[in-house]
Amino acid sequence: MALSKELLDILACPKCKGDIFLNKAGDGLICKSCRLLYQIKDDIPVMLIDEALPYQEEEG
Repeated sequence: MALSKELLDILACPKCKGDIFLNKAGDGLICKSCRLLYQIKDDIPVMLIDEALPYQEEEG
């Protein structure tokens, strides 16, 4: 089960409170401002700053 659009609309980056969006693979949420990737595990977004991974924009 993928994340619903309603959930994506209300989620925000826990660090800067900015907008986040689903990555192309559908397994993480990206905050471009903070350059962080919040992983999605078992259909649950892990919105912990300490658990976030560094994000680099995908080329192409």
